[in-house]
Amino acid sequence: MGSTTMTAFHDRGHIPASNLAHDEEMVFRVHARRNRLLGQWAAERMQLNQAETEAYAKGVVQADFEEAGDEDVIRKLLGDLIAAGVDSSDAEIRAAMDAKSVEARRQLMGEL
Repeated sequence: MGSTTMTAFHDRGHIPASNLAHDEEMVFRVHARRNRLLGQWAAERMQLNQAETEAYAKGVVQADFEEAGDEDVIRKLLGDLIAAGVDSSDAEIRAAMDAKSVEARRQLMGEL
């Protein structure tokens, strides 16, 4: 292989640190937006007013920092919905989480 071919091959395998940082930031932003949207979804089901909805959505975003993964958010939502007398399930919350993930990505892409 010539020097040019080897360099081109090497360059394709190298991902600049700035791209990785941007990707990590995007993942964080999508998760935070998804959690806010989930909070709004749950608040609507619990029939909260606008001020309560905003506070609740922020609480859902904060709940995601309790542990790695989504289980902390799912536990919060399920517990709060059931405590408010709303019939809900783990599967329903996971489905809403998937839908809100897609919505969050679309919203963030629209803002770029």
